[in-house]
Amino acid sequence: MHLINFKELSGQQIMEIVNKGIEIKRNPEKYQDSLKGKTLAMIFQKTSTRTRVSFEVAMTQLGGHAIYMDWRATNFTLADIYDETQYLSRNVDCILARLLKNSDLQIMAKASRVPVINGCDEKYHPTQAIADLITMKEKKGTLKNVKLVYVGIHNNVCNSLIEACTKVGVEITTVTPIFNEPSRDDELLEEARKTGLYKTTLDLKEAVRNADFVYTDTWVDMEFFLDPKYAKEKERRIKMMMPYQINKENLAGSNAWIMHDMPIHRGYEISPEMIEDPRSIIYEQSENRLYSAKAILLKLLDKY
Repeated sequence: MHLINFKELSGQQIMEIVNKGIEIKRNPEKYQDSLKGKTLAMIFQKTSTRTRVSFEVAMTQLGGHAIYMDWRATNFTLADIYDETQYLSRNVDCILARLLKNSDLQIMAKASRVPVINGCDEKYHPTQAIADLITMKEKKGTLKNVKLVYVGIHNNVCNSLIEACTKVGVEITTVTPIFNEPSRDDELLEEARKTGLYKTTLDLKEAVRNADFVYTDTWVDMEFFLDPKYAKEKERRIKMMMPYQINKENLAGSNAWIMHDMPIHRGYEISPEMIEDPRSIIYEQSENRLYSAKAILLKLLDKY
């Protein structure tokens, strides 16, 4: 079993992972030898803070071992992904891959003898979504009928949130004036619409009024934020998105908890004051990446 997105998982299976993450957070010592003798290969083509730290620490605290592999320092840059993955999967028990292209991840999953985890690509970010559901359930006690509003660019994080939320009973509304075309998955959106739990609007004030959680993300993919070749598109996005910034004015009258998957670009998608607002649960949410990682690893390695 791989975790590339949530297409092969039912709402019940997603909730099993979420509930396991919460249980592990409460009783870490119970699982400290669960992955003894196991090795996770972590391949990073994209930069990372939370994904790398959470999975490496997760393996250590579960009694296993993680190998960090910078894509540029491996022969993945020179050889066929299929061949390199065939070799790698004969040495390790699980592979975490954070790649630029979902198509490359699909090749890796096809070639691998062991579970492959999507640590983020241009279409999906499932490990983040599990941490988000853990965070929401901790705050509300349940996920049924919880209302989440996602504000920003329709991107990979947005896709995984829509897919996960609609499968577990969370009502999700997206306020996304810009659609990041490389992230497009019309099949995912169509399936979400069928549940009746997903809708989209551009009326931010109305959307957040009765929201339990308001969630935002960067307007520019991290690999392009400082790229001079992307400067014109970055400027266009900032101009179009500024009216949708998470700030005091736009959240006036809302009691929603504030979420952001990080890294944060202060003063762009969210004002600095809202990051430190009493309603902000951003850092708790980021901490939950560790418990998300642990639960996913135990699930894929049949150690529940």
